[in-house]
Amino acid sequence: MTAKELKKFFKEHLVPSKLYKIGKKHDGRICLTKDKGIWEVYFLDHKEKIGLMRYEDENSACQSMKNELRKIMESFYEITWTPTRLA
Repeated sequence: MTAKELKKFFKEHLVPSKLYKIGKKHDGRICLTKDKGIWEVYFLDHKEKIGLMRYEDENSACQSMKNELRKIMESFYEITWTPTRLA
């Protein structure tokens, strides 16, 4: 999965854009960015990266962000999508 595909997935599953930012940093959101060739997923709180997770590849970072947003959707809105099962 690419960042572009993830953005499309979130739109199709009605994930509020106020919860995430892909490609850029945004305070108060779960962010997916690339820094010096490493993909990062984190919550940005006043310029501090909370819960920072780093990945070598885009797919792993996208899957991680997707999972984090699924948990947030379930917790806040009591709705979500079925998580992808790995074979």
